[in-house]
Amino acid sequence: MTDAPLTAPQIAAMIDHAILKPEFTRDEVDAQLATAAEYGIFSVCVRPSDVAHAVEVLEGTGVAVGTVIGFPHGTTSTAAKVAESRQAIADGAVELDMVQNIGWLRSGLVDEVEADIRAVVEAADGLVVKVILETVFLTPDEIVAASKAAERAGAAFVKTSTGFAGGGATIDDLTLMRDSVSENVQVKASGGVRDLDTLLAMHAIGVTRFGTSGTKTILDDARARGEGLEVDASVDESSY
Repeated sequence: MTDAPLTAPQIAAMIDHAILKPEFTRDEVDAQLATAAEYGIFSVCVRPSDVAHAVEVLEGTGVAVGTVIGFPHGTTSTAAKVAESRQAIADGAVELDMVQNIGWLRSGLVDEVEADIRAVVEAADGLVVKVILETVFLTPDEIVAASKAAERAGAAFVKTSTGFAGGGATIDDLTLMRDSVSENVQVKASGGVRDLDTLLAMHAIGVTRFGTSGTKTILDDARARGEGLEVDASVDESSY
């Protein structure tokens, strides 16, 4: 939990700008990369095939490049996830957001899920790995099991959603995830984080990274409001 007010630059430093729509053209990708550079956000999360290009375009901007693994369903084999991870790193990615095998988790195959995650963590060789749980498909008990498996496997973050499954981050799910892992593991909210008040409410419960395509809207609002941004007590956080 954190009650400390934030500044616009601090918010920018917690944003992974999502550039993942399959239909995006190269020109549309470049426009999104330009937005990321303009706002000085922490990183972009791009499609695997765009990693090398994004690294080249963003060179010298300070914006890191990450990508997704086993996206968006998590059902590719462990070997395929490992190969995809190694290629992404060779292309210049410095963070990997992998989708857990959702069907395995829901089948109670927690050991297999953990092994799948661990293989990607080992392939990442010290780089940040975030594990996407896809919480919309999971019960509270499954969210707890998946979060704990991710920590045992060495993941740096647990993350709510791909943004492609018809559901997104909620305060209840994020709270459960935060409570299920130690302080060694961070929590990333993704899916439905489109405005500043949502981001602030989620940060207040311990979320430290945000995957969003609403970067411009969020940061324009933050800049307009000025310094010392914090949760508005009138906002109903349970609606997120």
